[in-house]
Amino acid sequence: MRHATGCSSASWAALRPQLLFLLLVLGIVAAFFFDIMWGATSLSVGEVWDALWTGDDSVTGTYVVRHFRLPKALTALFAGAGVAVAGLQMQSLFRNPLADTSILGINSGAGVGVAIYTMAYAFFPTVALFNSGVSSWGIILAACIGAAVVLLLITGVASRVRSVVSVLIVGVMVGFLASSIISILQYFSDEETLKTYLLWSFGSVAGTTWRQLHLLMPVVALGLGLALLMPKPMNALALGEGYARSVGTNVPRVRFALIAITSLLAGSITAFTGPIAFLGMAVPHFVRTLFRTSDHRILLPATMLSGALLLLVCDLLTQLPGRGLTLPINALTSLIGAPVVIFVVLRSQRGSFSL
Repeated sequence: MRHATGCSSASWAALRPQLLFLLLVLGIVAAFFFDIMWGATSLSVGEVWDALWTGDDSVTGTYVVRHFRLPKALTALFAGAGVAVAGLQMQSLFRNPLADTSILGINSGAGVGVAIYTMAYAFFPTVALFNSGVSSWGIILAACIGAAVVLLLITGVASRVRSVVSVLIVGVMVGFLASSIISILQYFSDEETLKTYLLWSFGSVAGTTWRQLHLLMPVVALGLGLALLMPKPMNALALGEGYARSVGTNVPRVRFALIAITSLLAGSITAFTGPIAFLGMAVPHFVRTLFRTSDHRILLPATMLSGALLLLVCDLLTQLPGRGLTLPINALTSLIGAPVVIFVVLRSQRGSFSL
């Protein structure tokens, strides 16, 4: 009897991750369709299906789905997966449960780029010759440049400093420096320029166009694909740098790769959506609790799926049907992420948390 019970428990333990992955995939499909259906004007499943496959753009519902709601849902899908995986990589690299992409100052670097661009837009009226579509591309380019500058700084420090804690401190200082620059630029900006930057800083997946998605999706897909190649060295690093070196892991190279992949994901997503708070910090903890494992062969794909699902749900909840208004997505991600951070801090104080 005991042997049979033990076999049953072992079989369930082996089957459990597969069932959880299946539930996550089904949840993403459901949330994706609900995100397209839900909005100022609710659409039925049949209307969404016709709009996606057989509809005519001359029909209002079809046009709204194809040019507004579908790009928004795809942005939430890719951005959620990318931000969550970037957060997991930072927590594994620094062996710190509260590490996040914002700790490296990448989001702040993107913010400085956008702030400088909007100030240039205010001081040089000739930029007004461009229409709003080109102007939005200017904001994206500025954010990418700002994130790339921070990437070069952080990777330069990582190549010269052995301690990941030192790299973490440099990232925090870069964040403070960026915040100071942004505050100075905001002080001298006019009302319209300040509004442009503030709207970007709220974070949103609703303003992405197909032209922007044609750049965002391949870049994020590349970053996620590279991340899926990293579970073995990440597992080694989780046991300490000494153990990682003893099994033949090139620690500096792995550290550089993790920072580069994270910067690619966080920088590109922040450029298109604005900063998305707490998602990269909260999702890895949720996945560890749900799957009851610290094996990155499971954590990486599970975090990818969970991040996509959570951001789709958050985007769904930001919609206010019948009012034509959309809440900032950071409002929802902060409501979900902040309690997780408090929980992690309390657990770490009791000494029960480990990566």
